[in-house]
Amino acid sequence: VRVEVPVPAPAGPFVPNTAKADELGLTPRELEVLQLVAEGLSTKEMADRLFVSENTVKTHVNRVLDKLGASRRTQAVQVGRELGLIA
Repeated sequence: VRVEVPVPAPAGPFVPNTAKADELGLTPRELEVLQLVAEGLSTKEMADRLFVSENTVKTHVNRVLDKLGASRRTQAVQVGRELGLIA
């Protein structure tokens, strides 16, 4: 016997939880950096894409980690997804 269970279609494109981002004090650039971390980019790759220095990327990453209460990039990505900050 085969039972089919309907799966609802996604409501639409991902929309970040800006209220949560504001509550945490995350800037648009920090959200952008968090998304790039989630995509697996290295510090150098992020710097090249954002047209900033590697030190600037490291500063952004450290601020994101601090604001999300994370100790590692992978943990920040997990928290960011759970909070609806990134896809």
